[in-house]
Amino acid sequence: MLFLIVLLPLGFVIDQIFSGFYYRQVQDEITGLSSRYAQSIANTRDLMTVNMIEMMANFSDVKLYIVDADGRVIANSGVPSIPEGSFLSKAETNDLIKGTSIQKEYDDPVSGNRFLVSGTPIFNGNAFYGGVFVLSSIEGIHQSIEKVRNLLILSGVGAFLLALGFTVVLSRKLSDPLIQMERATRQIAKGDLDTRVKVTSGDEMSYLARAINDLAQDLKRYRDTRSEFFANISHELRTPVTYLEGYAKVLKEGLYHTEEEKEQYLEIIDQESKRLTRLIYDLFELSKMEEGKVILNFEWIDLAEIVENSVQKTSLKAKQKGLRIQLNIQDDLPLVWGDGLRMEQILINLIDNAIRYTEQGEISVQLQGVDRDQVMVSVEDTGIGIPKTELPFIFERFYRVEKSRSRQYGGTGLGLAIVKKLVELQGGSIEVFSQLGKGTRFEIKFPTSSNGKESTP
Repeated sequence: MLFLIVLLPLGFVIDQIFSGFYYRQVQDEITGLSSRYAQSIANTRDLMTVNMIEMMANFSDVKLYIVDADGRVIANSGVPSIPEGSFLSKAETNDLIKGTSIQKEYDDPVSGNRFLVSGTPIFNGNAFYGGVFVLSSIEGIHQSIEKVRNLLILSGVGAFLLALGFTVVLSRKLSDPLIQMERATRQIAKGDLDTRVKVTSGDEMSYLARAINDLAQDLKRYRDTRSEFFANISHELRTPVTYLEGYAKVLKEGLYHTEEEKEQYLEIIDQESKRLTRLIYDLFELSKMEEGKVILNFEWIDLAEIVENSVQKTSLKAKQKGLRIQLNIQDDLPLVWGDGLRMEQILINLIDNAIRYTEQGEISVQLQGVDRDQVMVSVEDTGIGIPKTELPFIFERFYRVEKSRSRQYGGTGLGLAIVKKLVELQGGSIEVFSQLGKGTRFEIKFPTSSNGKESTP
C-alpha cells in the first residue's frame, strides 16, 4: 500500500511532465511557423504571396489554412474538413481582430486525426488582413506518451511485486522469532521453565528473547526457592509444634520425676514458642512490606544512639557464644531522616546473623560518615562466610545459604529480605562482601538530607 501510494502520484507527475514537454515542443514549432507566414503576408499584402505559401505548405506537407479579414477561408493546404469559402467562428474572428493568437486542439472529422492548431493574426500597422492557422498532428505525440505510460505502469507493477516480495520476506523474518517467543511463553506459562528462546541476532528481537530467557530463569529460581521455602517452613513449623505438643502432654499428665526436669520442659516450651512467634512475625512483616502496607514513622534520628542500643541488646547473646562485639562510632555525625524502631530492627537482625554464623573471633560494628550527604553502618564478622556464587541471591525472599546446615544455624531465609526492604524504604542502600571461611561484611548507607534540607548534628 505504501509503494502504491508513492507510485501512483509519481506516475501521474511523470506523465504530465512528458505530455507537457511534447505539447510545448510542437506548440512552439507551429506558433513560430504561423507567425512567419503571417509576417510574410502582412509585408506583401498580395494574393500571390498567399498562393505561394499554400504551394510551399503542400510541397513541405505542412497543413495550414488562411482566412481574410471577414474570417473566410481563402487558402487551404491538407485540411479537407475546412474548405475554401468556409468561415471561422465569430469568436475566433473577433480574437484575431483583437490581435490575439489562437491555440487549440482540432479533431478532423474527415481523417479522424487530432491536430494542435496555432493561429496568428495578420496585421500591417493597424490594418487587419486576416490570419494564418498552422496545424500539426498530435497522433504521434499520443503514441509516444502512451508508450511512456505503459512503461510507467510496467515499472509500477514490477516495483509493487518487488515490494510485496520484500514485505513477505521481512514479515517472515520478523514474525518467525515472535512466533517462537509466543510458543516459548506459552510453555513457560504451563510450567515448563526449562524452555528457552533461541537468540540468533543482535537486534531488538534478540533483546526480547534474552528478556524471556531471563524471565524463565528467574521464575525457575523463584519456583525452586519457593518450593524449598515451603519445605523448610513446614519443617520449621512442624518442629516447634511437635515440641510444644509433646512436652505439654508430658507436663499435663505429670510424666516428669523432678521439679528440675519440669523446669527444663517448660524452658523448651518457652524457646519453641518464641521461635514459632518469630517465624510467624517475619512472614507477616515481609508480606506487609511487599504489599506496601508497612507504615514508617519518619523523624530526625541520632543513628549513633540506635547503634549503641542495638549492640547492647545483642551483647548477651554474643557473650553466651564467647564472642566480643567491638563498637566504633565517629563523632559529630549528622542526624538521619528515618524510622528509629525500623533502624534498630535492621541492625539487630544483622548483628544476630553475625552471631549465629560466627563460632570464634569478634563482631565489629562501625558508624562513620562517608561524605557530606551519607553515613554508613557496617557489621562485620569472622564467621563461616558466604560462597561467591550465593552472594547475588542472599537478599531474595526464601533464599537460604548453607542449606545442609540450616538446622544448625536456624533462620527461615526471610531476615535479610526484610532488612533490604526496610533499608530501601528509608532511602538507603545495602551491600555485602564476603570470603568463604573468613567472614562477612554488610555495609548500609543512609542519606543525611530529606526534601532538600540537610540535618544538623
